[in-house]
Amino acid sequence: MQMKKRTSVIVILLCALLLISLAACAGSGSAGKTSGPTESTAGRETEPEPKQTEPESEPGETTEPASAPHEPTASDSTVLVVYFSRTGEQYTVGVIDKGNTAIVAEMIAEQTGADLFEVIPADDHYPMTYDELTDVAKREQNEKARPAYAGSLPDLSQYDTVFIGSPVWWGDWPMIMYTFFENNGEALAGKTLIPFSTHEGSGLSGFDKKLASACPNSTVGEGLAIRGNDCQNNQDSVRESITNWLSGLG
Repeated sequence: MQMKKRTSVIVILLCALLLISLAACAGSGSAGKTSGPTESTAGRETEPEPKQTEPESEPGETTEPASAPHEPTASDSTVLVVYFSRTGEQYTVGVIDKGNTAIVAEMIAEQTGADLFEVIPADDHYPMTYDELTDVAKREQNEKARPAYAGSLPDLSQYDTVFIGSPVWWGDWPMIMYTFFENNGEALAGKTLIPFSTHEGSGLSGFDKKLASACPNSTVGEGLAIRGNDCQNNQDSVRESITNWLSGLG
């Protein structure tokens, strides 16, 4: 009986030792693991880093940088039309919104492929009413004024022929045109200059001779005179006159 009790005690002790041994193995297998947030991540959220993407393109295509703004190209014309023209109230045609000389200049350019340059006063003090305009024009002529014009001419060296036109003011070129002649006399040397005028009875008014005097180192061709009334009211006739004139110039 006593022997059985000892045996039972031994069994119980062996079982207890086995349980202690199993518990120790389980503890050593989980060493170093944590179940809560670590110090470095506690209290904040993390976000993925932004992805670096390339421009999309179709298979086989290459992506090129955007092209530079288009640069204007210089004209290859060897003919230039220079003109001075006025709007407002004009003799026999009333108030106009496109000058007579401008109409002729554009027709010449259309038929010759010429470039255009308009002589525009830097200080446009010219009145819009006809009577006041004639008074200002006469005063400038008496004073031999040289009104300044705005803008820069294209490079004159590329042109062989220059058509030059304006209205007739008191039997002469407007004084602003003499500014043009004197400013560009050297650059116009050796070129063919061809005058044209718009008028209401004065014709060419000696524009050719006066141009030859102002630009003595240039060759002056045969001029053309067109009535201002025709510029406004009979443009088919004006265009035909220009065509015939240009044909005669060769």
